[in-house]
Amino acid sequence: MNQLYPRAYYVLLRFCLVGLMLYAGCSTLFGQVDTTQHKAEKGATDSLATPYSTATADSILMQRDSIFYTRLKTSMYKRRLTRQLYDAVFRDVYNSRVHTGEVNKIEVNPFMPFAGRIIGTIYIRRLGVFGQSVYDTLRQSGNWLERTANRVHVNTRENVIRRSYLLFKEGDEVSPNVMRDNERLLRTTSIFHDARILIMPREGSRQFVDVYVITQDVWSLLPTGGVGALNRFSVGFEQRNFRGLGHQLYSQIAYDGNDRRQRAEYRGRYVVPFIGKTFLTAQANLLYLRDLKQASVQLYRPFLTPDTKYAGSIEINHTNVNNRIITRDDSVVLVPLRYNYSDVWFGRSFRLFSGRSDSDEKGRSRLIIAVRNINYEYTSRPSVTADTNQLYQDSRTTLFSLGFSRRKYTRDVLIYGFGRTEDVPVGESVAGVVGFDNAELGQRLYTGLNFSQGKYVRQVGYLYGLISFGGYLRAHRMEQGVLSLESNYFSPLMNTRWGNLRHFFNTRFTTGIGRFDNEYISLGNNGSRLNTDGIGINSDALRGTRRWLINYENILFSRLSLAGFRVAVSTFANLGLVSFPDQPLLGGPLYQGYGIGFRLRNENLTFNSFQIRFSFFPNIPNNRTPFRYAFEDIPTLRFRDFDLSAPQITPYR
Repeated sequence: MNQLYPRAYYVLLRFCLVGLMLYAGCSTLFGQVDTTQHKAEKGATDSLATPYSTATADSILMQRDSIFYTRLKTSMYKRRLTRQLYDAVFRDVYNSRVHTGEVNKIEVNPFMPFAGRIIGTIYIRRLGVFGQSVYDTLRQSGNWLERTANRVHVNTRENVIRRSYLLFKEGDEVSPNVMRDNERLLRTTSIFHDARILIMPREGSRQFVDVYVITQDVWSLLPTGGVGALNRFSVGFEQRNFRGLGHQLYSQIAYDGNDRRQRAEYRGRYVVPFIGKTFLTAQANLLYLRDLKQASVQLYRPFLTPDTKYAGSIEINHTNVNNRIITRDDSVVLVPLRYNYSDVWFGRSFRLFSGRSDSDEKGRSRLIIAVRNINYEYTSRPSVTADTNQLYQDSRTTLFSLGFSRRKYTRDVLIYGFGRTEDVPVGESVAGVVGFDNAELGQRLYTGLNFSQGKYVRQVGYLYGLISFGGYLRAHRMEQGVLSLESNYFSPLMNTRWGNLRHFFNTRFTTGIGRFDNEYISLGNNGSRLNTDGIGINSDALRGTRRWLINYENILFSRLSLAGFRVAVSTFANLGLVSFPDQPLLGGPLYQGYGIGFRLRNENLTFNSFQIRFSFFPNIPNNRTPFRYAFEDIPTLRFRDFDLSAPQITPYR
């Protein structure tokens, strides 16, 4: 839809941003809440603040909160039980200097002291979207606008959280790793801004404990669309938590009266996550676009935690598409295709080093075996021969994988988010894949190998590396092979007078081996607006069979809050090389992109981050101007995890 109405889309984004700025500006105008005036709920459950992290705050809030927490501590220290409660859930962060906002990386599992105790009562505490925090539930909405927004929003239902999002129940023994995994699982779902689990000893009992689950939803309703003219518009919405059930609904209609091929288009998606205690997710998609008609249904369950034993997926898809192909001589060809697609896989995880404790470095190591079947059946396509259009041959591929995975998660902040808790995966994985492709042009053997590792290096930062290799073998010759090397790095959080700063460095090398005609990779962003996917600009000239991409970016998470949005300033430099087999990669031109961007995000909203970016591309072919300006929304980046799932064919991208 962005391609059809880019100007209208940007106008809509500006409109949404201005509206949100006005909303938050009114919030500031009507004043902040006096945090000393609150009522307790369920006894101690309202007195919950962070034991292991601090958020960057301005000096006025720090002084105000310091006075309040000093009085609160004096009051709670008068009795033994309330003193223990305060020590368990509070930290005197407001009575000390301002920290960088970084979560401790050397962590001790806070649930370890309660290992083996019996869970008595589980209390669910659902916070409002605005005002409160899972680390400071005493703060409330500051004005009638925020209070009205909290009333309008339907929080995730308590029974839904109990039935579908908890890995434990009343009467279970406390497993520290299950608790920690569950806390991370809640944070990674799209309906929660943040989540926290606390265990409190039950007074008078050495066996039972009570568990408090604290969740804070995000504002879930997002209008979408734009207007380009009276006869050219789109309208729709996305609801990420339909009626508090956790269901996700997306629907959008577009109309273009000037399009002779198809005037009306539709996009729809419905997702039901975590069905009961099965942790299965069901999803249905419908696309009715000018060049793409597609209907699909999927039922899947990943390895959510290292302790998950079974995972799998089944997907059925029918597609009718006009595939856009750029030939070697730069001509553009539309290839009409119609096909049925099915994908089924199943995996089983086995624990290794059974004598080890789960808190041990090797205690969460897993051996994972999986099998997968992929089927393509074309009902409309161009003529397929041994030399042409090999991409469109009917095929049935069966893959088997055997892998090793070891992973844990370290909490941190201000990496890809703007203050929310982020769970950084640490560990490694290695997997070998073999299988048979019963293709129309003859049976092929597939082999592949993947290795990845990531860890924090003290005083250096986070390092991640990935090596992937795979391809088909037929008649002692490799077809559609690919070798990919990738490395990512981000620095420790640095405290400056203007805010908190991180450096990011990414590099990726990809080469194709025996690829079919018209199979290319590009230095462009492939439709993504993230610099890590390319050099920051799309161009049909930036393609080949080999590519080397280097990205550098630094992000300053400023202390400035513009109308309720946190502001970050980024500068970037992107370098790339691309070539065909008959050209040396290092002998070609070094394509470049440089720029500065300003990002705004409110973590309590489902909206993507907004970005204003100014870029300079000095040597892009057929580029009419080297200077570019963009006002866009960008999705939040996700960490590469070390969980193994379906046997993968190494992607060529």
